[in-house]
Amino acid sequence: MGFMLAQAFHPSMRHAAPVRREIGIRTVFNILGPLTNPARAQCMLLGVAFPQLGEFMAEALRLLDIQHALVVHGEDGMDEITLSGTTTVWEVQDGEVKNWTIDVADTGLSRATTDELKGGTAYENAATMRRLFRGEGGPLRDAVLLNSGAALVAGDKVSSLNDGIAVAAQAIDGGKALETVDVLVEVSQKAG
Repeated sequence: MGFMLAQAFHPSMRHAAPVRREIGIRTVFNILGPLTNPARAQCMLLGVAFPQLGEFMAEALRLLDIQHALVVHGEDGMDEITLSGTTTVWEVQDGEVKNWTIDVADTGLSRATTDELKGGTAYENAATMRRLFRGEGGPLRDAVLLNSGAALVAGDKVSSLNDGIAVAAQAIDGGKALETVDVLVEVSQKAG
């Protein structure tokens, strides 16, 4: 499970990166990236910035014969599962697309505004994640639990969102998440 920056791993996207940066708005590459993923992931949690893209992306993933995907759009405009209200989900599984809604109120997690979830610089965000993985609570932890739980559902590791949230909480609270990050940092530094 992970996030890979397209321009670092996808040859075509690497050449488009400078143009995308200069344009400064979402482009067709935001759609093409996940659909042309060279890793050919069969399970995924995929956020879309606009609700109109949800059904389109889900149908494209279905046609690509993706094993299991959750395409999500938060009602607040987030391209992930939101803590501020409801999130629309298009679930791709067994050659079908089903549409449903996640309400954070049904998860046992607390609502939060988008302002409470804003990040900072890369250094600040890394420090925040380390604090979170060491047990710091709050809205950021809840956002991580919620989206990690959904990723575990998409990866067929758990059967429900609430089970996924519990598994994610256990990984953080038991130190496994921080241990995994430390290994990733070490391997990344050795790789150059």
